[in-house]
Amino acid sequence: MDENMTLTAQDVADILRIAKNTVYELVKRGELNHYKVGRKMRFTRPDVDSYIASSRSATRQSDESTAGTQTQAPAKDQGFIICGKDSMLDVLTGYLGRRSEVDRPPLRAYVGSYAGLTSLYYGEVQAATVHLWDGDTNRYNVPFVRRLLPGVPAVIIHLTKRVQGLYVAAGNPRGVQTWSDLRHGSLTLINREKGAGSRVLLDEQLRLMKISGRIIPGYDREVLSHISAAGVVGKGEADVGVGDMKAASMVEGVDFVPLQNEQFDLVVRKEDFETPVVQAILSVLRSREFREQFQHMKGYDITDMGKVLAET
Repeated sequence: MDENMTLTAQDVADILRIAKNTVYELVKRGELNHYKVGRKMRFTRPDVDSYIASSRSATRQSDESTAGTQTQAPAKDQGFIICGKDSMLDVLTGYLGRRSEVDRPPLRAYVGSYAGLTSLYYGEVQAATVHLWDGDTNRYNVPFVRRLLPGVPAVIIHLTKRVQGLYVAAGNPRGVQTWSDLRHGSLTLINREKGAGSRVLLDEQLRLMKISGRIIPGYDREVLSHISAAGVVGKGEADVGVGDMKAASMVEGVDFVPLQNEQFDLVVRKEDFETPVVQAILSVLRSREFREQFQHMKGYDITDMGKVLAET
């Protein structure tokens, strides 16, 4: 099946061998990405593949937890695992699968930045993508890598700069302009899950303004992706959501208020840096063919893609 083919909810139900209503429930829970054409819900094959891979990862983690091995390194035959949710990583793993020096494509774990780093610390994964902003230093990622990987030398590789901000209804009827518009408690929020980079950004901004998220209606309502957050705003179920620019362009009825440029980076253990798979990742990221797929994507700046930013 052509991965660019538009899929209906029934198509997805047939692929997954589930009821059509279950597809809608997965969307509602933020587990399955989608977009709208008019009032119709549509999907792509990468959306479905991402859900399948995420479900496999969740099942594996659940099995490990039940067996009392949650903090142990995975079996060696599981392969190389990359944490992160951006679709860029799906494209990257596809490229790696065609490299002769890579035995098999890396597996994907669809978890947020904070959980990815802690999994890297415990040896459960081999690479984690992060976009975590530290409000005290106004720096991305390095402060968190040092805190969450104590005693573990790591290398930070740049993927892209993205634009973070607030999703609002088309036309921005509430006149949202800055983070401080949240301080009055008059806007209903759709939030991201704890540990997501967008959630950390919001919480850091609230901390610097010395206000509690508890005063914001909807602060405790969470979804698991940028697309889902934008979708809730587009349906009129919230006034604002936090996320990146790309998702806003994919959801009908949503505008975007850009507030901050962020770094989206890949973190690996230094001991793994010279391995064939990490070197293949660097080669792909620096290749013209790969970069061309993202150079015109709205909200992405790939100028320094593949650059080693820091060692900790």
